[in-house]
Amino acid sequence: MRCPHCTSTDTHVTDTTREASGGIRRRRECKQCKKRFSTVERMADHTPMIVKRGGRRELFDREKVMVGVKVACAKRPVSAPAMERLVEDIEAQIVALNKSEVPARTIGDKVLAGLRELDEVAYIRYAIVYLNLKDLESVKAEIEKLLGER
Repeated sequence: MRCPHCTSTDTHVTDTTREASGGIRRRRECKQCKKRFSTVERMADHTPMIVKRGGRRELFDREKVMVGVKVACAKRPVSAPAMERLVEDIEAQIVALNKSEVPARTIGDKVLAGLRELDEVAYIRYAIVYLNLKDLESVKAEIEKLLGER
């Protein structure tokens, strides 16, 4: 493990705890600069390939999902741990499908469903881009649909 402060590779673990998210949090100390830092290790899951609209395939990237969720939740009263839980839930659902390939649409639908529960404004923000809502009428229709589900 490389120290983020001095980039030395001479570090040692001072404390280890298991997190509810399935990861292991390790508190480390650099032997060279004596500064401490934390790392979170996750078990390597069998993450499926994501099939994009044009047929292109790429590995599932939880950071891409997190970026989309963060953009949708920007300036909204949604905590970082809540966003992290949402992305972890989506990742767990994708892995639980136990498929080698998953359509990108499946991930987008799961993000939409999660944001609907988390914050309605964030849901609308994400839906505008994801559902390709091109004009105010289509946005209004989506808002009315959301209000009708209340």
